[in-house]
Amino acid sequence: MRTYDTDSITLEEVRDNVWEIPQSGEMNVPARVLASESLLEEISGDRTLQQLKNTTELPGITKYAVCMPDGHQGYGFPVGGVAGIDAETGCLSPGAVGYDVNCGVRMMRTNLTYDDLTGTETELVETLFEAIPCGLGGGGVLEVDRKTVDELLNAGVEWAVDAGYAVEEDLRRCEDEGRRPEATPDAVSQEAKDRGRSQIGSLGSGNHFLEVQRVTDVFDPEIADAYGLEPDQIVVLIHTGSRGLGHQVCTDYLAAIKQSHSELLDSLPDTELAAAPAGSELAASYYTAMCAAINFAWVNRQVVMHQTREVFETVFDRPWESMGMELLYDVAHNSAKLETHEIDGENRELYVHRKGSTRAFPAGREEIPETYRSVGQPVLIPGSMGTGSYVLCGGDAAMTETFGSTAHGAGRVMSRTQAKREFWGGDVQQELQDQQHIYVKADSGATIAEEAPDVYKDIDEVIAVSEALGIGKPVARTFPVCNIKG
Repeated sequence: MRTYDTDSITLEEVRDNVWEIPQSGEMNVPARVLASESLLEEISGDRTLQQLKNTTELPGITKYAVCMPDGHQGYGFPVGGVAGIDAETGCLSPGAVGYDVNCGVRMMRTNLTYDDLTGTETELVETLFEAIPCGLGGGGVLEVDRKTVDELLNAGVEWAVDAGYAVEEDLRRCEDEGRRPEATPDAVSQEAKDRGRSQIGSLGSGNHFLEVQRVTDVFDPEIADAYGLEPDQIVVLIHTGSRGLGHQVCTDYLAAIKQSHSELLDSLPDTELAAAPAGSELAASYYTAMCAAINFAWVNRQVVMHQTREVFETVFDRPWESMGMELLYDVAHNSAKLETHEIDGENRELYVHRKGSTRAFPAGREEIPETYRSVGQPVLIPGSMGTGSYVLCGGDAAMTETFGSTAHGAGRVMSRTQAKREFWGGDVQQELQDQQHIYVKADSGATIAEEAPDVYKDIDEVIAVSEALGIGKPVARTFPVCNIKG
């Protein structure tokens, strides 16, 4: 048996691309890293492996904790981490969901080709940047009153349909049809609501973006046809989350858990894993607040898409409907969800915590929109702004290997501080335009430096691992044309 040794952790190779930290000491289950050797080398460069091992001490965790091939250090729980925790005997951990509740991506397809866009890139990127607010703490397209915040926290994208920012078809092509019905607006603090009510329709900061892309490769023509994708087609990828509202929800409940469940907290190896016991009042309250924040994030991405449709109408001087600007799919990256999975031959209800991980259900699952059910759930995996992104299809092995999950992106290999030391935003921006014909506009040069292509893992290798393990099947590859960042 081959092993991989770090300073404090030894992993054993289970098979190609699967490495395990064996159960020992206080661990309730083993931990698994899904990675090639080169990706494992990058993953082991920060505290990811220690955080993954710590995760195995959460009460009620089943089977094993999992780290995806794009994994990197997060808050307590690694980004790229997945944990299936028993819904009766386990717990709910806000840190295992993350501060940006339902950070996620949606892809909108069009009937435009790359030739249709050629010559409009500067106008398009400038107009998108003007129409869609971005940047740290900034406001959004909408500023609503407190009553309206409650309405959209409860209804999700259904609110956007009623308000004229979505059409019915958008609902049917969104994970959970754009609404978590368990949401309870009263479980969300007024401070969280006030932070969010002026940020609807905004990207925020960090790695959030809106990217106009062209389809460069189709790997599975049959599934691509079901998804409405073809070579040279223009698509739009939107990546943002629940903004200040979701951040405040996480902050509020971490503080409440630390106060009310100190005994459980003291038993964990990292206070950032603070968790409320399943069945407790606080766990129930957090779950309904998290679901409300998830609904908020879906509305946020929906309004950004609405703005994008209007920009395309302006630039191309025709209705968005005539350009086929339809939602392909929207997936969440940071969430906990009640799901039924087979554990040791028995179906059990679990809180599946996904943090920087994408649900990847295979064909036949009733949770998948009917239009895609026969082929499998679309999985959207962004690369960096200088490399390709991928559309995958959920694989059968995901249900047995990863609680129905796969990667969510390329994954960072360099901190933002280090990136700003090594790259100059203006140089990165100019090189992307001159060498790759990618037009980038951001709130600041520092943002571009922080998001330079070289700060991310090799997206092609991340996808290759997903494909090799059968947890995500490549359907198409896209490449950036225009990008706006926070």
